[in-house]
Amino acid sequence: MIVPLSKLAHARSGDKGDAANCGVIAYKEEWYPIIRDILTTERVKTHFDGITLGEVERYEIPNLWAINFVLNNTLGGGGTVSLKLDAQGKTIASAMLMMQVEVPDNLFD
Repeated sequence: MIVPLSKLAHARSGDKGDAANCGVIAYKEEWYPIIRDILTTERVKTHFDGITLGEVERYEIPNLWAINFVLNNTLGGGGTVSLKLDAQGKTIASAMLMMQVEVPDNLFD
């Protein structure tokens, strides 16, 4: 079954200079391995094609059921110099949660 990532997790994002930082946290401990396997650096880079111009870094935080991503060269220089509408990367989390992911058909039973 295909669902938006928002069915499995919540997220929070912000700026780190020219990089956007986005943490994705599973709603349930048993869903963490699913998001861990789905959210590769390649998948996130493809999802943000045209927005993230640099490399994507990934950090697993299993005790919090979370993965943190650093999307380099995303914010047009950062909050104080960028002309982008979202120079502080606050909408990156919402965009991440719109990603369509495949999960087992019985996941929500």
